[in-house]
Amino acid sequence: MSASTSSAPSSVPVGVDPNRASIARVYDAALGGKDNYAIDRGVLEEIGKVTPDIQIMAWANRNWLIRVARFLTDQCGIRQFIDCGSGLPTAENTHEVVQRIAPESTTVYVDNDPVVLAHGNALLAENDSTHIASADIYKPAEVLGHDLVRTHIDFTEPVALMHVSTMHHYIGDDGDRIMREYIDALPSGSYVALSHFYDPADPAAPEHSALARKMEDIFVHSAMGSGVFRTREQIMALLPGLEIVPSGPGKEPDLELCAYWWPDGPTLRPLSGVEFCIAGAVGRKP
Repeated sequence: MSASTSSAPSSVPVGVDPNRASIARVYDAALGGKDNYAIDRGVLEEIGKVTPDIQIMAWANRNWLIRVARFLTDQCGIRQFIDCGSGLPTAENTHEVVQRIAPESTTVYVDNDPVVLAHGNALLAENDSTHIASADIYKPAEVLGHDLVRTHIDFTEPVALMHVSTMHHYIGDDGDRIMREYIDALPSGSYVALSHFYDPADPAAPEHSALARKMEDIFVHSAMGSGVFRTREQIMALLPGLEIVPSGPGKEPDLELCAYWWPDGPTLRPLSGVEFCIAGAVGRKP
């Protein structure tokens, strides 16, 4: 989107402030999308001063989402998904991945960004099995009680709850309470997928923690205003009571770097520093 078009009143959806960075639009820019403004690209430029590989981190996270969605559909038999903080349709979305495997699958996206809602409603207008609900993902009762969620998700059957790159934008210390409220509402046999900015806190590789903290400082003090890098213990506290799925053959059930979570093939190139700073886990509710 050029500077001239991004400033044209007709190009800005109602309720959108192009002078304030949006989480969804910053991710869109990182993934090479066009639905972003100069303020969003400015956040990426600031991060680029610390690491030019921020797009690699964004794609590591997106590719993890794709592999997880395939796993939940193909291996776990899940047919209904609640995707919190869905973002913009830059790359493959949850519903596209799961409906290729099981066309009958239902997905309800949840977001409250006006740009996301505008694009989502237009994109999904002709998909009867996919919907987008306007709600605050950090208020589980608002999400779980939304008419679209209650209408299209059957809580007597297993559900996949997707929190992909969402909770690191929650600044408070009670993220575990938020996630527990979601998990308590899910039926047995449901799954939760969560990815998060990660501080490895590895004494053998202190440069990764240093990079995480530098990126955090820029994200939090940027026009976006959020982006907390948490440790393994802090992230795993967001998945209380779940049976964590091992992240690969012979691996322990634990948090894993997104790049290493059941990759599609051998990992031949060394990881970029930023790939050590994004991790994820999938857990099953007993």
